[in-house]
Amino acid sequence: MRVRGWLTRGRRVRTTAVATLVAGAASLAVALPAAPAAAGAAKAGDPVCEIRDERLNELSGMVTTDDGYVVVNDGADDEARRRIFFLDKNCAVARTVSYPTRPRDTEDLAVGRDGTLWVADIGDNDRNRETIALWRLAPGADRPVLHRMTYPDNPHDAEALLIDASGRPLIITKGGSGTVVLYAPTTALKPGATTPLASVGKVVLPSTTTSNPYSFLGRSVVTGAASAPDGRRVVLRSYADAFEYDVAGDDLVGALTGGTPRITPLPDEPQGESITYSRDGRSLLTVSESADQPAGSRPTILRYPATVAPAAHPAESTTAAPPSPAAASPAAQTAGIGGGQVWSLAAGAGTLLALLAVAGLLWRRHTDRR
Repeated sequence: MRVRGWLTRGRRVRTTAVATLVAGAASLAVALPAAPAAAGAAKAGDPVCEIRDERLNELSGMVTTDDGYVVVNDGADDEARRRIFFLDKNCAVARTVSYPTRPRDTEDLAVGRDGTLWVADIGDNDRNRETIALWRLAPGADRPVLHRMTYPDNPHDAEALLIDASGRPLIITKGGSGTVVLYAPTTALKPGATTPLASVGKVVLPSTTTSNPYSFLGRSVVTGAASAPDGRRVVLRSYADAFEYDVAGDDLVGALTGGTPRITPLPDEPQGESITYSRDGRSLLTVSESADQPAGSRPTILRYPATVAPAAHPAESTTAAPPSPAAASPAAQTAGIGGGQVWSLAAGAGTLLALLAVAGLLWRRHTDRR
Protein backbone atom coordinates (compact mmCIF):
# COMPACT_ATOMS: atom_id res chain seq x y z
CA MET A 1 0.00 0.00 0.00
CA ARG A 2 1.26 3.49 -0.76
CA VAL A 3 1.95 5.24 2.53
CA ARG A 4 1.32 8.51 0.76
CA GLY A 5 -2.33 7.56 0.38
CA TRP A 6 -2.52 6.05 3.87
CA LEU A 7 -1.45 9.32 5.51
CA THR A 8 -2.74 12.14 3.31
CA ARG A 9 -6.09 10.72 2.20
CA GLY A 10 -7.08 10.02 5.77
CA ARG A 11 -6.30 13.56 6.89
CA ARG A 12 -8.42 14.94 4.08
CA VAL A 13 -11.42 12.61 4.23
CA ARG A 14 -11.43 10.69 7.49
CA THR A 15 -10.10 13.12 10.11
CA THR A 16 -11.78 11.30 12.97
CA ALA A 17 -10.41 7.91 11.96
CA VAL A 18 -6.87 9.23 11.65
CA ALA A 19 -7.16 11.01 15.00
CA THR A 20 -7.99 7.64 16.53
CA LEU A 21 -5.03 6.07 14.74
CA VAL A 22 -2.63 8.73 15.99
CA ALA A 23 -4.00 8.46 19.52
CA GLY A 24 -3.43 4.72 19.52
CA ALA A 25 0.03 5.11 18.05
CA ALA A 26 0.84 7.79 20.60
CA SER A 27 -0.04 5.32 23.34
CA LEU A 28 2.43 2.95 21.78
CA ALA A 29 5.10 5.64 21.71
CA VAL A 30 4.54 6.52 25.38
CA ALA A 31 5.08 2.88 26.30
CA LEU A 32 8.50 2.81 24.70
CA PRO A 33 10.50 2.59 27.97
CA ALA A 34 9.67 -1.15 27.93
CA ALA A 35 11.32 -1.63 24.52
CA PRO A 36 14.84 -3.02 24.04
CA ALA A 37 17.26 -0.13 24.44
CA ALA A 38 19.71 -1.53 21.87
CA ALA A 39 17.30 -1.27 18.92
CA GLY A 40 18.88 1.99 17.74
CA ALA A 41 22.12 0.13 16.98
CA ALA A 42 20.40 -2.43 14.74
CA LYS A 43 22.27 -3.59 11.65
CA ALA A 44 20.77 -3.20 8.20
CA GLY A 45 20.15 -6.31 6.13
CA ASP A 46 22.71 -7.70 3.69
CA PRO A 47 21.82 -7.15 0.00
CA VAL A 48 20.98 -10.32 -1.92
CA CYS A 49 20.05 -8.98 -5.36
CA GLU A 50 18.59 -5.90 -7.00
CA ILE A 51 15.33 -6.01 -8.95
CA ARG A 52 15.76 -4.00 -12.16
CA ASP A 53 12.47 -4.64 -13.95
CA GLU A 54 10.68 -1.27 -14.16
CA ARG A 55 7.29 -2.92 -13.55
CA LEU A 56 8.30 -3.95 -10.04
CA ASN A 57 8.37 -0.66 -8.17
CA GLU A 58 5.55 -1.23 -5.65
CA LEU A 59 6.41 -4.65 -4.29
CA SER A 60 4.04 -5.74 -1.56
CA GLY A 61 4.45 -9.52 -1.34
CA MET A 62 7.24 -12.06 -1.80
CA VAL A 63 7.88 -15.79 -1.32
CA THR A 64 10.94 -17.91 -2.08
CA THR A 65 11.07 -20.92 -4.39
CA ASP A 66 13.75 -23.44 -5.30
CA ASP A 67 14.46 -21.36 -8.41
CA GLY A 68 14.30 -17.87 -6.91
CA TYR A 69 11.38 -15.70 -5.82
CA VAL A 70 7.76 -14.85 -6.58
CA VAL A 71 6.60 -11.24 -6.09
CA VAL A 72 3.52 -9.07 -6.61
CA ASN A 73 2.89 -5.34 -6.72
CA ASP A 74 0.15 -3.65 -4.78
CA GLY A 75 -2.55 -1.65 -6.51
CA ALA A 76 -3.88 -2.32 -10.00
CA ASP A 77 -3.60 0.96 -11.91
CA ASP A 78 -1.04 -0.18 -14.48
CA GLU A 79 -1.99 -3.25 -16.54
CA ALA A 80 1.67 -4.19 -17.07
CA ARG A 81 2.17 -4.55 -13.32
CA ARG A 82 -0.95 -6.68 -12.76
CA ARG A 83 0.96 -9.94 -12.86
CA ILE A 84 2.41 -12.62 -10.62
CA PHE A 85 6.14 -12.29 -11.28
CA PHE A 86 8.52 -15.25 -11.02
CA LEU A 87 12.14 -14.19 -10.53
CA ASP A 88 15.33 -16.21 -10.82
CA LYS A 89 17.98 -16.22 -8.11
CA ASN A 90 19.52 -13.05 -9.56
CA CYS A 91 16.18 -11.19 -9.29
CA ALA A 92 15.57 -11.18 -13.05
CA VAL A 93 12.02 -11.83 -14.26
CA ALA A 94 11.83 -15.38 -15.61
CA ARG A 95 8.09 -15.49 -16.35
CA THR A 96 4.80 -13.91 -15.39
CA VAL A 97 1.23 -15.11 -14.82
CA SER A 98 -1.73 -12.85 -15.58
CA TYR A 99 -5.00 -12.62 -13.68
CA PRO A 100 -8.17 -13.58 -15.58
CA THR A 101 -9.90 -10.45 -14.25
CA ARG A 102 -8.60 -7.24 -12.70
CA PRO A 103 -7.44 -7.51 -9.07
CA ARG A 104 -8.18 -4.67 -6.64
CA ASP A 105 -5.13 -4.39 -4.36
CA THR A 106 -2.77 -7.35 -4.07
CA GLU A 107 -0.77 -7.04 -0.87
CA ASP A 108 0.89 -10.35 0.08
CA LEU A 109 1.82 -13.85 -1.03
CA ALA A 110 1.85 -17.20 0.77
CA VAL A 111 2.59 -20.80 -0.19
CA GLY A 112 0.67 -23.78 1.19
CA ARG A 113 2.37 -27.03 2.13
CA ASP A 114 1.12 -28.56 -1.13
CA GLY A 115 2.90 -25.87 -3.16
CA THR A 116 -0.23 -23.84 -3.91
CA LEU A 117 0.51 -20.13 -4.29
CA TRP A 118 -1.98 -17.72 -2.72
CA VAL A 119 -2.16 -14.03 -3.68
CA ALA A 120 -3.85 -11.84 -1.07
CA ASP A 121 -6.04 -9.26 -2.82
CA ILE A 122 -6.95 -7.70 0.55
CA GLY A 123 -5.75 -4.10 0.52
CA ASP A 124 -8.41 -1.49 1.28
CA ASN A 125 -6.93 1.96 1.96
CA ASP A 126 -10.36 3.59 2.13
CA ARG A 127 -12.01 0.68 3.97
CA ASN A 128 -14.93 0.53 1.57
CA ARG A 129 -14.62 -2.87 -0.14
CA GLU A 130 -17.67 -5.10 0.12
CA THR A 131 -15.49 -8.17 -0.42
CA ILE A 132 -11.81 -9.04 -0.38
CA ALA A 133 -10.26 -11.92 -2.31
CA LEU A 134 -7.59 -14.57 -2.57
CA TRP A 135 -6.20 -15.78 -5.89
CA ARG A 136 -5.22 -19.47 -5.83
CA LEU A 137 -2.54 -20.68 -8.25
CA ALA A 138 -2.16 -24.46 -8.10
CA PRO A 139 1.25 -26.03 -8.82
CA GLY A 140 1.81 -26.13 -12.57
CA ALA A 141 -1.25 -23.97 -13.34
CA ASP A 142 -1.02 -20.86 -15.53
CA ARG A 143 -4.24 -19.18 -14.43
CA PRO A 144 -5.13 -18.22 -10.83
CA VAL A 145 -8.64 -18.84 -9.49
CA LEU A 146 -10.53 -16.13 -7.57
CA HIS A 147 -12.09 -16.74 -4.14
CA ARG A 148 -14.09 -13.92 -2.54
CA MET A 149 -14.56 -13.34 1.19
CA THR A 150 -16.38 -10.87 3.40
CA TYR A 151 -15.69 -9.60 6.93
CA PRO A 152 -18.28 -10.20 9.65
CA ASP A 153 -18.18 -6.63 10.98
CA ASN A 154 -16.88 -3.87 8.72
CA PRO A 155 -14.21 -3.42 6.03
CA HIS A 156 -10.56 -3.55 7.12
CA ASP A 157 -7.30 -2.63 5.47
CA ALA A 158 -5.04 -5.69 5.49
CA GLU A 159 -1.62 -6.46 4.01
CA ALA A 160 -0.60 -9.82 5.47
CA LEU A 161 -1.55 -13.44 4.73
CA LEU A 162 -0.62 -16.78 6.28
CA ILE A 163 -1.68 -20.32 5.37
CA ASP A 164 -1.97 -22.82 8.23
CA ALA A 165 -1.05 -26.50 8.12
CA SER A 166 -4.52 -27.50 6.93
CA GLY A 167 -4.43 -25.00 4.04
CA ARG A 168 -6.74 -22.50 5.76
CA PRO A 169 -5.93 -18.84 4.99
CA LEU A 170 -5.41 -16.36 7.82
CA ILE A 171 -5.84 -12.64 7.10
CA ILE A 172 -4.02 -10.20 9.41
CA THR A 173 -5.31 -6.63 9.46
CA LYS A 174 -2.86 -3.76 9.19
CA GLY A 175 -3.95 -2.17 12.47
CA GLY A 176 -2.52 1.18 13.50
CA SER A 177 -2.47 1.19 17.30
CA GLY A 178 -0.24 -1.84 17.79
CA THR A 179 -3.13 -4.34 17.84
CA VAL A 180 -4.12 -6.34 14.77
CA VAL A 181 -7.00 -8.76 14.20
CA LEU A 182 -6.86 -12.25 12.69
CA TYR A 183 -9.65 -13.41 10.36
CA ALA A 184 -10.22 -16.87 8.88
CA PRO A 185 -12.87 -18.34 6.54
CA THR A 186 -15.80 -20.01 8.29
CA THR A 187 -16.08 -22.66 5.55
CA ALA A 188 -13.95 -23.95 2.69
CA LEU A 189 -13.33 -21.42 -0.06
CA LYS A 190 -15.22 -22.00 -3.31
CA PRO A 191 -14.77 -20.28 -6.68
CA GLY A 192 -17.78 -18.19 -7.60
CA ALA A 193 -18.97 -17.94 -4.00
CA THR A 194 -18.39 -15.42 -1.23
CA THR A 195 -17.18 -17.03 1.99
CA PRO A 196 -17.82 -15.33 5.35
CA LEU A 197 -14.83 -14.62 7.55
CA ALA A 198 -14.75 -14.81 11.35
CA SER A 199 -12.45 -13.12 13.82
CA VAL A 200 -10.23 -15.74 15.45
CA GLY A 201 -8.02 -13.60 17.68
CA LYS A 202 -5.94 -10.48 18.19
CA VAL A 203 -2.21 -9.82 18.33
CA VAL A 204 -0.60 -7.02 20.32
CA LEU A 205 2.72 -6.03 18.79
CA PRO A 206 5.60 -5.44 21.19
CA SER A 207 6.75 -1.83 21.27
CA THR A 208 10.21 -1.02 19.90
CA THR A 209 12.33 2.01 19.12
CA THR A 210 13.60 0.85 15.71
CA SER A 211 14.26 3.71 13.29
CA ASN A 212 12.00 3.80 10.23
CA PRO A 213 10.61 6.46 7.85
CA TYR A 214 7.21 6.63 9.62
CA SER A 215 8.30 6.92 13.26
CA PHE A 216 5.98 5.31 15.84
CA LEU A 217 3.25 4.82 13.22
CA GLY A 218 5.60 2.55 11.28
CA ARG A 219 6.16 0.41 14.36
CA SER A 220 2.45 -0.12 15.07
CA VAL A 221 1.19 -1.76 11.86
CA VAL A 222 1.57 -5.15 10.16
CA THR A 223 2.62 -5.00 6.50
CA GLY A 224 3.52 -8.63 5.78
CA ALA A 225 3.77 -12.16 7.14
CA ALA A 226 5.38 -15.51 6.34
CA SER A 227 5.75 -19.06 7.62
CA ALA A 228 9.06 -20.91 7.88
CA PRO A 229 9.45 -23.84 5.45
CA ASP A 230 9.08 -26.38 8.28
CA GLY A 231 6.01 -24.61 9.67
CA ARG A 232 7.51 -24.32 13.15
CA ARG A 233 7.97 -20.54 13.05
CA VAL A 234 5.95 -17.66 11.71
CA VAL A 235 6.85 -14.01 11.29
CA LEU A 236 4.89 -10.76 11.16
CA ARG A 237 6.56 -7.55 10.05
CA SER A 238 5.96 -3.84 10.48
CA TYR A 239 7.75 -1.04 8.66
CA ALA A 240 10.41 -1.33 11.37
CA ASP A 241 10.70 -4.86 12.79
CA ALA A 242 10.12 -8.57 12.29
CA PHE A 243 8.36 -10.53 15.06
CA GLU A 244 8.96 -14.29 15.04
CA TYR A 245 6.69 -16.70 16.90
CA ASP A 246 7.16 -20.41 17.57
CA VAL A 247 4.33 -22.62 16.32
CA ALA A 248 3.57 -25.74 18.38
CA GLY A 249 1.37 -28.53 17.07
CA ASP A 250 0.34 -26.60 13.93
CA ASP A 251 -1.59 -24.11 16.10
CA LEU A 252 -0.86 -20.99 14.09
CA VAL A 253 -3.53 -18.85 15.72
CA GLY A 254 -2.44 -19.92 19.21
CA ALA A 255 1.18 -19.03 18.40
CA LEU A 256 0.24 -15.50 17.34
CA THR A 257 -2.31 -14.77 20.04
CA GLY A 258 -0.54 -16.41 22.97
CA GLY A 259 3.14 -16.49 22.08
CA THR A 260 5.98 -14.11 22.90
CA PRO A 261 7.83 -13.08 19.74
CA ARG A 262 11.55 -12.61 19.19
CA ILE A 263 12.35 -9.33 17.51
CA THR A 264 14.61 -8.68 14.54
CA PRO A 265 14.95 -4.95 13.80
CA LEU A 266 14.65 -4.00 10.10
CA PRO A 267 16.03 -0.47 10.42
CA ASP A 268 15.28 2.28 7.93
CA GLU A 269 13.95 0.17 5.09
CA PRO A 270 12.40 2.69 2.63
CA GLN A 271 8.90 1.19 2.69
CA GLY A 272 9.13 -2.41 3.85
CA GLU A 273 5.97 -4.37 3.09
CA SER A 274 7.30 -7.83 2.17
CA ILE A 275 8.91 -10.59 4.18
CA THR A 276 9.62 -14.29 3.66
CA TYR A 277 11.95 -17.03 4.86
CA SER A 278 14.84 -18.41 2.86
CA ARG A 279 14.35 -21.97 1.65
CA ASP A 280 16.56 -23.33 4.44
CA GLY A 281 14.71 -21.30 7.08
CA ARG A 282 17.89 -19.68 8.35
CA SER A 283 17.24 -16.18 7.03
CA LEU A 284 14.51 -13.59 6.77
CA LEU A 285 14.28 -11.90 3.38
CA THR A 286 12.64 -8.52 2.86
CA VAL A 287 12.06 -6.07 0.04
CA SER A 288 10.69 -2.52 -0.08
CA GLU A 289 8.64 -0.49 -2.49
CA SER A 290 10.64 2.00 -4.54
CA ALA A 291 7.89 4.06 -6.22
CA ASP A 292 8.24 7.07 -3.93
CA GLN A 293 12.01 6.85 -3.47
CA PRO A 294 14.67 9.06 -5.13
CA ALA A 295 15.12 8.68 -8.89
CA GLY A 296 17.18 5.62 -9.75
CA SER A 297 16.26 3.71 -6.60
CA ARG A 298 15.59 0.03 -7.20
CA PRO A 299 14.05 -2.53 -4.85
CA THR A 300 16.68 -4.76 -3.28
CA ILE A 301 16.10 -8.03 -1.48
CA LEU A 302 17.77 -7.90 1.95
CA ARG A 303 18.79 -10.79 4.17
CA TYR A 304 18.64 -10.88 7.99
CA PRO A 305 19.49 -13.84 10.26
CA ALA A 306 16.32 -15.55 11.44
CA THR A 307 16.04 -15.82 15.20
CA VAL A 308 16.31 -19.11 17.04
CA ALA A 309 14.28 -20.09 20.10
CA PRO A 310 16.50 -19.73 23.20
CA ALA A 311 17.45 -22.95 24.93
CA ALA A 312 16.09 -23.50 28.44
CA HIS A 313 18.79 -22.81 31.03
CA PRO A 314 17.12 -22.52 34.47
CA ALA A 315 20.42 -21.78 36.18
CA GLU A 316 20.85 -18.68 34.01
CA SER A 317 17.35 -17.33 34.48
CA THR A 318 18.46 -14.67 36.98
CA THR A 319 21.25 -13.19 34.86
CA ALA A 320 20.89 -9.51 34.11
CA ALA A 321 22.55 -9.46 30.69
CA PRO A 322 20.31 -7.63 28.17
CA PRO A 323 19.02 -9.58 25.17
CA SER A 324 20.41 -8.84 21.73
CA PRO A 325 18.18 -6.79 19.41
CA ALA A 326 17.73 -9.78 17.08
CA ALA A 327 16.60 -12.18 19.80
CA ALA A 328 14.79 -10.06 22.34
CA SER A 329 11.81 -11.64 24.16
CA PRO A 330 9.81 -8.69 25.50
CA ALA A 331 7.26 -10.64 27.56
CA ALA A 332 6.33 -7.56 29.54
CA GLN A 333 5.49 -5.67 26.35
CA THR A 334 2.81 -8.07 25.13
CA ALA A 335 0.49 -7.48 28.08
CA GLY A 336 -0.50 -3.97 26.90
CA ILE A 337 0.74 -0.63 25.67
CA GLY A 338 -1.32 1.88 27.62
CA GLY A 339 -0.27 4.69 29.93
CA GLY A 340 -0.83 2.55 33.03
CA GLN A 341 2.04 0.38 31.94
CA VAL A 342 4.35 3.39 31.90
CA TRP A 343 3.53 4.38 35.47
CA SER A 344 3.91 0.80 36.67
CA LEU A 345 7.37 0.86 35.18
CA ALA A 346 8.02 4.18 36.86
CA ALA A 347 7.15 2.76 40.25
CA GLY A 348 9.57 -0.08 39.74
CA ALA A 349 12.42 1.87 38.13
CA GLY A 350 12.26 5.08 40.13
CA THR A 351 10.05 8.13 39.76
CA LEU A 352 12.81 10.47 38.62
CA LEU A 353 14.06 8.22 35.82
CA ALA A 354 10.51 7.53 34.64
CA LEU A 355 9.65 11.23 34.50
CA LEU A 356 12.77 11.96 32.49
CA ALA A 357 11.94 9.14 30.09
CA VAL A 358 8.34 10.25 29.67
CA ALA A 359 9.41 13.86 29.09
CA GLY A 360 11.85 12.77 26.42
CA LEU A 361 9.27 10.60 24.73
CA LEU A 362 6.64 13.31 24.76
CA TRP A 363 9.11 15.64 23.09
CA ARG A 364 9.88 12.99 20.51
CA ARG A 365 6.20 12.34 19.87
CA HIS A 366 5.67 16.08 19.38
CA THR A 367 8.47 16.36 16.83
CA ASP A 368 7.31 13.20 15.04
CA ARG A 369 3.87 14.74 14.54
CA ARG A 370 5.17 17.97 12.98
